[in-house]
Amino acid sequence: MKIERKSGVPIYTQVKNHIIDDIKNGRLKIGEKLPTERELSQKLKVSRNTISAAYNLLEQEGVLISYQGRGTFVAEEGNTWKQHTTKNKVVRFIDIALEEAIEMGLNTKEFIALVQERVREKELLIKNINAVFVECNIEQARYFADELSRVTHLNVLPMTVSQLQNRSEVVEETINKTQIIITAFNHVNEIKGLIVDLKKEVFGIASNPNLETIVKIAKYSKGTKFGQISLSKEFYFKVQYALKSAGLENLAMNATTSKDEKEVLRVIEGSDVIIVSPGRGEEIRRLVGKGKDVIQFDYVLDQGSVKAILSRIMEIKSYL
Repeated sequence: MKIERKSGVPIYTQVKNHIIDDIKNGRLKIGEKLPTERELSQKLKVSRNTISAAYNLLEQEGVLISYQGRGTFVAEEGNTWKQHTTKNKVVRFIDIALEEAIEMGLNTKEFIALVQERVREKELLIKNINAVFVECNIEQARYFADELSRVTHLNVLPMTVSQLQNRSEVVEETINKTQIIITAFNHVNEIKGLIVDLKKEVFGIASNPNLETIVKIAKYSKGTKFGQISLSKEFYFKVQYALKSAGLENLAMNATTSKDEKEVLRVIEGSDVIIVSPGRGEEIRRLVGKGKDVIQFDYVLDQGSVKAILSRIMEIKSYL
């Protein structure tokens, strides 16, 4: 990182831009810890307040995230400039549409009224669409169905792959009442094969482990005993894969999917920190009390995938 003191650009802005460039070019990755304000100020020979100003701006924009006593980490890859690029692109489309409308004899008020009417039509379209989210475990299916319903305003119900494989009358009736089926990308072809006779649209969606969850787990010292409690073995293996991908495969881990309180308490008592799936968070926090840390292992939907689904729905004229 090189500071140009005679460039006329404020030093804190230069620091901020250098950090963004490092993330864009892969020199800094999601979850990676940045130097402390003191370390970076000494390295660059600038005041600590200058580094603090740069870090604070990047935190406000969602690029960095700080934890008291732990440090500052890369939170989201490229979030800021992607937002700016998207906004600029949409503004250009609006400008083109407005110019076309004026050339065709509409005034600006009529143009705005037309846009508002079209937006209301699209919102109504989405609210009237029923969907099913299919995952290998019911816990994840419920979590993502709720999240999709909240974010998109679609009516989304959860379902498991096994429910589709052993299609009951209730499951068949539910599928028949839906217009689309949403599932993880790795299940798309499997789901299409299971419902080929029903002729339903199947959309793939990506999900990622919540960065904050990974960072919290990574901050515990070597030798910490973890307990993992979830509803299903599928979720357990999914968490293990996520931890391995983050370089945390050698954690001391005792896991259970049991509903037996004695077995759950045995895992809790033998662990320093409890990692819990969303479906068991409330139950486990009640059993643990205030003596130990409980970390809920959340997955988040990829917002690009969500937007792509909404865009695809609006393109399908049969829903109109």
